[in-house]
This record gives sequence, C-alpha cells and structure tokens, in this order.
Amino acid sequence: MLIRPATPADAAAIAAIILPVIRDGATYALDPGMGEAAALAWWLGDDHEPFVAIDAGRVVGTYYLRANQAGGGAHVANCGYMTAGDATGRGFARAMAEHSFAHARARGFTAMQYNFVVSTNDRAVRLWQSLGFAIVGRLPGAFIHPRHGPVDAYVMHRTL
Repeated sequence: MLIRPATPADAAAIAAIILPVIRDGATYALDPGMGEAAALAWWLGDDHEPFVAIDAGRVVGTYYLRANQAGGGAHVANCGYMTAGDATGRGFARAMAEHSFAHARARGFTAMQYNFVVSTNDRAVRLWQSLGFAIVGRLPGAFIHPRHGPVDAYVMHRTL
C-alpha cells in the first residue's frame, strides 16, 4: 500500500469514499444531505492537508491532517479518516493513522486530538485506543445517530 498527498485528480475517488460515509450519518457530524461539491470542498479545504491510501492501483482510503486549533493550540494536530466500504477491516485505517502520526511529527505537531469520535463507532474507538489514544472527554448525547438516537461523543488524545 502507498499513502501519498492527494491531488486534484483524486477528487472522484475521494468522493466515492467520503460521500457514502457522510450520507450514512453514523460517524461524522456532517449534514447527510451534503452534496459532492460541498463534501469535497470540506475534505480538501484550505486548512486540510489531504492524503490518499492506494492499494493495487486503487484509492481505498483518505485522510486529512490539520492543526486542531489556531494560535496557542496549533501544536496539536487533528485528522479525519475514511476507508472505502469494501476495504474496511484490512488494516488501511491503521496504516493511514500511523502515517498521519509520522507526518504530523515531521510537521512539528506534538500531539493528536480527535474532537468528536462517535461512541457507537466501536471499530474506530478500539483502533484509536490500540494506537495509544485516551478518552479525555465525554460529550453526553452530543450526536444524533440515525439508528440509535442520541449517543455520546468522545474527545480522544495522544502525544506524538
């Protein structure tokens, strides 16, 4: 597998990954009705550094890296990750996370924080914890899950 910076030529492949996740509405606090142009504008935004994971010549995942906050919080990184539905469970999310940690360190970040991990996203919570993240905050009922109703969201953190 290869992980590299995303280019404009990757937009259609990225859209094919992020739109089903956004439309499902179960893991990201985004409008499920968001159109392709808006979704790509958000994922590839000026404050995001996007990457793609490629396996056998196909984009199977994508992530972005950014500063979690400006000013005094700019030393803490933040990322979002998505994997193609037919590529889950094959280690691509872990590989993208490990890549993001190394890239964040190289950029001078000293920690990584995920601000809103939906508590029912068990696979992600387990993965982040296995990679050294701690749940440092719980936001009770902060996310309206399309199937479970109000569920908690976690703030997760680790040093780099």
